Amino acid sequence: MKKVLVIGDAMLDSYHFGDVNRISPEAPVPVFLEKGNRKYSPGGAANVAVNIAAIGVPTVFFAISGNDNYGTILKDQLGEAGVDTSYLILEESYRTISKLRYIGPGNQQILRVDREDTSPVEDKYLEEAFKSIEDNIQNIGLIILSDYLKGFLTESTTKKVIDIAKKYGIKTLVDVKDKNIVKYKGATLLKPNRKELADMAGEDTSTVEKAINAARALCSKSESDYVLATLGADGMILVNKDGLISQTKSTAKEVFDVTGAGDTSIAYLAAELIKGTDIEQAMIVANYAAGVQVSKVGTSIVYPDEVCAAMQDDGRSNAAGILDYYKEGGLEPLVRAKENGKKIVFTNGCFDILHVGHITYLRKAKRLGDILVIGVNSDDSVRRLKGESRPINTCKDRMTILSSLDFVDYVVEFKEDTPEGLIEKITPDVLVKGGDYKPEEIAGADYVLANGGEVKIIDFVPGKSTTGIVEKMKRG
Repeated sequence: MKKVLVIGDAMLDSYHFGDVNRISPEAPVPVFLEKGNRKYSPGGAANVAVNIAAIGVPTVFFAISGNDNYGTILKDQLGEAGVDTSYLILEESYRTISKLRYIGPGNQQILRVDREDTSPVEDKYLEEAFKSIEDNIQNIGLIILSDYLKGFLTESTTKKVIDIAKKYGIKTLVDVKDKNIVKYKGATLLKPNRKELADMAGEDTSTVEKAINAARALCSKSESDYVLATLGADGMILVNKDGLISQTKSTAKEVFDVTGAGDTSIAYLAAELIKGTDIEQAMIVANYAAGVQVSKVGTSIVYPDEVCAAMQDDGRSNAAGILDYYKEGGLEPLVRAKENGKKIVFTNGCFDILHVGHITYLRKAKRLGDILVIGVNSDDSVRRLKGESRPINTCKDRMTILSSLDFVDYVVEFKEDTPEGLIEKITPDVLVKGGDYKPEEIAGADYVLANGGEVKIIDFVPGKSTTGIVEKMKRG
């Protein structure tokens, strides 16, 4: 998979937690008693980068920060999140932008203190990074410009990025702030909120219908392919110069803190697009991700399993539940699920041609717990088990089909002949196998039983098998 390059204003969000139980005798202001608990999170464009990396998409970050304590914390946290910081410039003369929030009882924000330097970043600091980016452009599949008007994305820098992207046929998504439309001219997609859309288009956006007209006008003025406008409680609209393409309602169940919702939505939009998802479905996923974000306190990472759960709660499904067994932390959603008391059911197979027998079997397996995980044999593994003529469908295709089923939560490939190693890594609560196996014949059964789990066998639907379908096809 190619990388997403995130470019924009880097910030560090700081949270100091404490109590407020009296008013100062010196002035009518609350006295904040700090408890010593502090939290730091990448903010601004850096928050976009860590969210994309958390989805499992390789991410590169291009920005400037101060060579100071906050800058060091920011770079370390980006690295820990799996973000490539090769193009993060630490400059002695620059102060790292920070937003310090004092959080009182009930996670109520009492005060925010900003430290920033919004003077335009000079081109001389960026020349070397731009040259390196263009030299390695074959590794970049999509570019995000996250503009917070803090000085990094000047008009010349923004135009240069868009020009490079167009030169190499790379999509550019822009989270806009500037009223200067010329700055973003030619980008693939602009993502304003309701106020930003009104300011940029110079039109009323008080209703959804008026916002659609404004977005259409902005699309034409900016020569962009799309405008994706976030409208708060009215959800999102996707518009091109011809009018509305798609609209989705807000999915937020509870709005606790809107901090970072825009960053999260563009991160998920980019991640879906680089995976090949069509833009309308990508918008739906991005909308659910934003809904999860606003239910959290402060700037936080939104994980794919959280988005998947939110979508499934609404009767939707998407292909975001594909895990990587061989990547460090690739099974982390299952770790969190177990920590939250979820009962994990595991089964496995080739699933070369999905048929009614599979569907019936998997539905029954899902009923045995909260989360159904399917281990899928790799292409090489299937060949070793079934012969050189198999598989008929690639592992990627098989996993995509399985993950689209609304009763399947996660799909994970394994390259060995049996899933025993994968089972030991997951330690499911219930191990399920279809057919007439005995428990002692099932790979991983001993491990599951030894760790307090169960082994269940579900009968296959008579006369329904992939082998039978293949033989019938051969006979014509």
